[in-house]
Amino acid sequence: MGKKRSGAGLTGPQQAAKFLGLSVLSGVVLAGIAIPGAGALGLAAKGTVEGFDEIPANLKTPPLSQRTTILDAEGGLIATVYSRDRQVVPLTAISPYMQKAIVAIEDSRFYEHGAVDLKGILRAVNRNAQEGAAAQGASTLTQQYVKNVFVEEAGDDETKVREAQEKSLGRKIRELKYSIQVEEELGKKKILENYLNITYFGQQAYGIESASQRYFSKPAKDLALEESALLAGLVQSPSRYDPVNDSQEAMKRRNVVLQRMADVKDISQAEADEAKAKPVQLKVKLTRPKNGCITAVKGAGFFCDYVRNTFLTDPVFGKTREERAKLWNQGGLTVRTTLDPQAQDSVNESIKDHVNQDDKIATAVTLVQPGTGRVLAMGQSKPYGFGKNETQINYSVDKRMGGSNFGFPTGSTFKPFVAAAALEQGISPGRVYNSPYQMEYPSPVRTCSDKPWVNTDNERLENEQESEVGPYGMTQAMAKSVNTYFVEMIAETGLCPVTEMTTKLGVIPADGTKLPEVPAIALGSEGMSPLTMANAYAAFANRGVRCTPVSIESITDAHGKALSVPKSKCERVMSERTADTINTLLLGVVDSGTGTQAGLTDRQSAGKTGTTDSRYNAWFVGYTPNMSGATWVGSGGAKQVSMENITIGGRYYDKVYGGGLPGPIWKQAVSGALAGREVASFTTVGLPDAGAAGGSARPGTPTTPVKPAKPNKPGGDGKPGGRPGGQTGGQATGGGATGGTPTDPFPGITLEPGIIGGRDTQ
Repeated sequence: MGKKRSGAGLTGPQQAAKFLGLSVLSGVVLAGIAIPGAGALGLAAKGTVEGFDEIPANLKTPPLSQRTTILDAEGGLIATVYSRDRQVVPLTAISPYMQKAIVAIEDSRFYEHGAVDLKGILRAVNRNAQEGAAAQGASTLTQQYVKNVFVEEAGDDETKVREAQEKSLGRKIRELKYSIQVEEELGKKKILENYLNITYFGQQAYGIESASQRYFSKPAKDLALEESALLAGLVQSPSRYDPVNDSQEAMKRRNVVLQRMADVKDISQAEADEAKAKPVQLKVKLTRPKNGCITAVKGAGFFCDYVRNTFLTDPVFGKTREERAKLWNQGGLTVRTTLDPQAQDSVNESIKDHVNQDDKIATAVTLVQPGTGRVLAMGQSKPYGFGKNETQINYSVDKRMGGSNFGFPTGSTFKPFVAAAALEQGISPGRVYNSPYQMEYPSPVRTCSDKPWVNTDNERLENEQESEVGPYGMTQAMAKSVNTYFVEMIAETGLCPVTEMTTKLGVIPADGTKLPEVPAIALGSEGMSPLTMANAYAAFANRGVRCTPVSIESITDAHGKALSVPKSKCERVMSERTADTINTLLLGVVDSGTGTQAGLTDRQSAGKTGTTDSRYNAWFVGYTPNMSGATWVGSGGAKQVSMENITIGGRYYDKVYGGGLPGPIWKQAVSGALAGREVASFTTVGLPDAGAAGGSARPGTPTTPVKPAKPNKPGGDGKPGGRPGGQTGGQATGGGATGGTPTDPFPGITLEPGIIGGRDTQ
């Protein structure tokens, strides 16, 4: 620039002294704000300068908060979340028209003066004296930038924001000193770049890049003259000149900017007139901006929320929740997650095919990968949101991660944990118990303490069917889901081995409390989350090795630097023999027991059904060697709904069983998730004769051992299959396989008719 900058030859202290002297003498405007003389504030000139010297010399500029992008395992967009919708860009990525427009209207002498524009102050003093009020301001672009830094640092703290914007002499003096520092350290181009990235342009758009995308659906580098002028005009009052709410007022302000650009020779008058003649044209269908997990695609709002809560609760992202929240709100992160798009699509399709959004009950499905702990899919019938038949409660996770207060009682899906604990204690899979139809809870039962559990109230339990009368061995009892069998088993093993096993498996009540040491836990009396159950069963699929669940694959910050992320921790929680035995037993449940309607037709699958008292909850938790999943159906709200004589998904059910509705939901979800992907088999074991107490083991031919899971994927590619066969009309349960011949879980073994069968309600 050829012109000499006003104040450019002065040092920082000299500029400050000159400015303060002028302010005290004039007693009116300090950088655009009407301020009474220093004497009226009780400030002597000498004291004011001393106060100036006491202000810290360094302005601590906080990192600008930006939007965070959450991606699935293949790099597809899930959602964008932000405290401030901002994308920081360099000056070279901002249209020259935009640079000229903002300088012309906000500080046309920007390149001529220092931190303070003394001529501008005098002009403002004169104008305001004529008007009798603060009609004109004189804050430089640098001073405006410094004020915005204070506002940014205040975040969402309303008190601090007010303090950063207060009209006081003290704030203006502090602003002045930092402006001098910024001018000396950054230079004009960097100040302009920072200003354009920090400024608010209305409609929740912070910074010029977000504003350009918001109003015109284009990057800031492509802004035309008239578009740049409109955005520059917004800065003075984003609400007053909002083109969405008042296009005429926005056009008037835009034309003021265009004329100012012509007056300072940034453009010709002809260019200004041509741009003025153009109407205000915003992008098509400009809607109210949405932020957060409500923007998630593929029904992944709850998974998005789970990722956010993982970030806020895991110490790897900061020692305290406050530190983690600050990092999350600062944003600018790219979070690549474990969500498998094929699995997520399949879960969504299955849910929609079986349960309607406005049904009295709800369903939730979660899929995880054995051997890695990766959460592959998470969905539910009540969408993420604030409207009718929507919710922000994630039914798939524990309370501390945004789930329901207490989780959901699991019914008989808890029984495999009792069996695993018994097997680890040396009890044979051929162990036979009397298993009557009805009985009192055994008493006393050993606990982890010296004090045993005693049935002081003579509590009783019974099986679902009166015909279910023992004696039974473990194979029959698991397939029929015989309640009395597993209560007798827990009485023999004691409660401590069971609670120790569930602790190792991560089976913790959803409310975070300790699992009670009472025999009723064998029947699934405690509330759990689908993620907890799916991940616990994944340990069976992984032959006894449990891996903690993870949802985040990698994170990079705004500068592309990789951040540390939580890693899955895998440890053996039971022997391979125990896991293989459980797998063989649960193959039988799906083949010929209560879970026949959940059986996959193209590969081996194992699982367990569960239905609670009054049919308030129904479950199916199942798995293949490379995918584990839990499906829950029940009441999501405070009011419990008994699932008898009920219409769900447009279909009538006289009674809902774990195998009757959750089973088919699970089957369709997992079938689609694994379509076109690796077919793996379980390692099975020979089981003792079902009817003989401690009977000798029958020879079984082991199948192909489980292969290690591949990172990020449960297999190859493919589309979800069609809707599987199963119950129709009012048939809530039923025997027999659906849609094909199931895999024989006991190769080479012939079972007597009626050995495996029955239904499950616990």
